[in-house]
Amino acid sequence: MNPSGQAKTTAIVSYITIIGTIIAYFMNLDPKDPFASFHIRQAFGIHITFYLIGALMGLFDEGFIVGAFYVFFIVLWGYGLVMAIKGEMREVPIIGPLFQKWFSTIS
Repeated sequence: MNPSGQAKTTAIVSYITIIGTIIAYFMNLDPKDPFASFHIRQAFGIHITFYLIGALMGLFDEGFIVGAFYVFFIVLWGYGLVMAIKGEMREVPIIGPLFQKWFSTIS
């Protein structure tokens, strides 16, 4: 798949904070592009996961656990962003397929 310039821009914007994901969602309203929708779902899932797990990490006072969480998040985020830049529709490792399933209404 060779996404259009607009779709690629929308996909990249979706990874720039949760606000970027919301902006990308509105950028993709008309016309809807499957490439942009795919990355919006991935980015939304990554951001939601970050906030939910981050809330749980607040219970731990162990630097190693919190550090491992941040490394995990940065790897997922970086992978998704690189795939958007390269114009590829690859799910982020481990939880990417779940994001596509859970957020299938985001198109």
